[in-house]
Amino acid sequence: MAGNTFGKLLKLTTFGESHGEALGGIIDGFPAGITIDFEAINNDLRRRKPGQSSIVTQRKEEDEVQFLSGIFEGKSTGTPIGFLIANTNHKSGDYSEIKKTYRPSHADYVYEQKYGIRDYRGGGRSSARETVSRVVAGALAKQIVPNIKFTAFVSAVGEISLDKKYQDLDFSIIEDNVVRCPDSEKAKQMEQFIKAVKKSGDTIGGIITCVIQNVPIGLGEPVFDKLHADLGKAMLSINAVKGFEFGGGFESARMRGSEHNDLFNEDGTTKTNFSGGIQGGISNGMDIYFNVAFKPVATLLQKQDVLTNQGEIIELQGKGRHDPCVVPRAVPIVEAMAALVIADSFMLNKIFK
Repeated sequence: MAGNTFGKLLKLTTFGESHGEALGGIIDGFPAGITIDFEAINNDLRRRKPGQSSIVTQRKEEDEVQFLSGIFEGKSTGTPIGFLIANTNHKSGDYSEIKKTYRPSHADYVYEQKYGIRDYRGGGRSSARETVSRVVAGALAKQIVPNIKFTAFVSAVGEISLDKKYQDLDFSIIEDNVVRCPDSEKAKQMEQFIKAVKKSGDTIGGIITCVIQNVPIGLGEPVFDKLHADLGKAMLSINAVKGFEFGGGFESARMRGSEHNDLFNEDGTTKTNFSGGIQGGISNGMDIYFNVAFKPVATLLQKQDVLTNQGEIIELQGKGRHDPCVVPRAVPIVEAMAALVIADSFMLNKIFK
């Protein structure tokens, strides 16, 4: 299987399955001499880990990271950073009934068709549990660019969405509610809605908005390695993501040029920021902001028609511990992938500027 490595100069290779012994990664290209903030890494892992509230999967994993190499006396050495996160609470028996069936909207069928074999325990490599390694790497990437601020939050769950611009939101309350929404009233509505959906055995999708502040001018290359293209690939590589838009996004298609153009101020900043902090594929120093759309979780705790490996359609009810809505736990994942892109581009820019 190819495609397990992300990045150009700062490279992350991940490994492991949902119900294997462990997940982990190797980070190559991490600069030497950086004092590692281990608490920041653990904090991002806590934000992603399962079992943290009643509206997420109740799988209990401590998600404690063990660093194997690349760090000595609290500082990076410049050699590959290897790390492990043990799986301690896997219940593979929950998936025995799907050994010979393919769940709708999962990777089951295409994996088996492509490779001739699949790990049916929780989806194996296709499980969102794989993202725990990304969060570790992203937390480290943030430490390469400590002056750049990454803030992701839930801006929509189903039809419930924020009606304010991100500049009018209080980012300090994002972690004060289990949904991770910077609007207390909307957060309550979203939480109750997710609970109702969960009670019915169904799932619901949502949107995460990410804002990257204090980005220097000049990140990104203007042809195939445009900064927004790299961010798009990073976000679309996350499990369950179905859409990505930055800046004015799809609303831009309804605007005239006279409305959409970001006119300059004398200091080079712009009066508006429909460009989303990126012009010609290069960061312009304004805030980078984008939306990431997540589909509803494919595993439902209600009966559905499934395909067997004998070509029959049968009825099967999902089992196991699953998120009724992935977006609350995906917030640190979006930040992590954004940080990997920005840190990688920052390092490349220092070389090729």
